Amino acid sequence: MSSSGLSGTRRVERAVPGMPASDGAGVRLNRLIGRPGLADLDPFLMLDEFRSDSACDYIAGFPDHPHRGFETVTYMLAGRMRHGDNKGNSGLLRPGSVQWMTAGRGIVHSEMPEQEDGLMWGFQLWVNLPATDKMMAPRYQNIEPEAIPVIDLPGGAQAKVIAGRLGNIEGAVQAIATDPTYFDVSLPASGRFRHTLPADYTAFLYPFEGTIEVGQGDDPRTLERGRIGVLSSGDTIVVAARGNAPARLLLVAGRPLREPIAKYGPFVMNTQAQIVQAIQDYNSGRF
Repeated sequence: MSSSGLSGTRRVERAVPGMPASDGAGVRLNRLIGRPGLADLDPFLMLDEFRSDSACDYIAGFPDHPHRGFETVTYMLAGRMRHGDNKGNSGLLRPGSVQWMTAGRGIVHSEMPEQEDGLMWGFQLWVNLPATDKMMAPRYQNIEPEAIPVIDLPGGAQAKVIAGRLGNIEGAVQAIATDPTYFDVSLPASGRFRHTLPADYTAFLYPFEGTIEVGQGDDPRTLERGRIGVLSSGDTIVVAARGNAPARLLLVAGRPLREPIAKYGPFVMNTQAQIVQAIQDYNSGRF
């Protein structure tokens, strides 16, 4: 975080481009967190954007795979994804819906496209769990688009409050250990958005439509689509659409855990011994 103190307006400390990646059975992704140069952003472990209107980029989906020790957040902008798991849960993610899955001590699930053509677009964020919660029982929060509060803001801006608080409105997702904020913010041309957060929370911005300016005063930082902006500490975030075009962005923040991280594929624990145990438990059918 910034060495200039905890109060004041946040600035972009780093602007990191996404990296082409492939996951699941060959789904093509733009990896923003969880890549060389930005391995994690405590408490966030990974952020992928999947976006293609070519079925060959997504049709193979994400067949059965395990998770332990963290949470996955899938936010669909376009297309449909069917999920199912070894606990008997099943559901359909459609445009505008969110699934916040807490893997806890272990789950095996799949995420498969329920379409053969057209645009498939969305995000998957991995959020770490504190050591005390890594072996909790798995759970889902499946949020339909109609259940996500949409707030109209001064100047024509609009925010979907997936998690966190905006004004006196609570987000759709509740009871998450890292106290996350997850907003989808739409700005009209030259529109602005201002938000306050705990000054020491980790925060980043990702413009997925248009270009934004971050900060205020004489030296705002420009952030273009395809680059994630890692923010300094501070209690205020100020974002504006650049020029005469609208913009749309994710604002994500959370309480850092400041705990050791041990990763191995779909397992995220605190020690290598716990990773070995996770592999043994999975191979023994104990998930």
